[in-house]
Amino acid sequence: MIRVLLADDQALVRAGFRYIAGSAPDIEVVGEAPDGATAVDLARSLRAQVVLMDIRMPGTDGLEATRQIAADPELSGVRVIILTTFEADEYVFEAIRAGASGFLVKDTEPGDLITAIRVVARGDALLSPSVTRTRISSIARRGPAQSVDASALSVLTDREREVLARVAAGLSNDQIGAALFMSPLSSPVPRPSPRYACRRGHRF
Repeated sequence: MIRVLLADDQALVRAGFRYIAGSAPDIEVVGEAPDGATAVDLARSLRAQVVLMDIRMPGTDGLEATRQIAADPELSGVRVIILTTFEADEYVFEAIRAGASGFLVKDTEPGDLITAIRVVARGDALLSPSVTRTRISSIARRGPAQSVDASALSVLTDREREVLARVAAGLSNDQIGAALFMSPLSSPVPRPSPRYACRRGHRF
């Protein structure tokens, strides 16, 4: 059973997430927090595995709460999904730097939210499809790619290079999974540790 904590300052929003997450037979909503500070405390006391974290909350916001969770050795097993109405680059990048395992917008379909909880609970990472499309479009508008020093890829494992090469070739997740004998949901790279969250944010 996946233990989920909801962190949002709006009770109605929490009620909606509780209903959606609680409808899955393998997910249990163990608590709710109206702000980031409470979310950090409850993540520890309730032994939550996944926190659905809003960004804008009174007092300690979702990004700071995520940083605290990611930096606490006692909470090393807790994964955070930032769930917000804002998908601006600054929020996406800050969430990744803070140590979040996922970033979803609140118009995510209920079934996709449940899938995201399961993916993150097992240690993988993800971005909302709409966020991914926006990032790809932004990159496409930048024009021809600049040459990159091959040594910049030295931080990648051999497996990550295999995945990257197939992404560059335009293969879909399913095609990459088939080529590398991986299921599509296992292909995302595990969440980077807080120490490397900024440097290796490309994994998302």
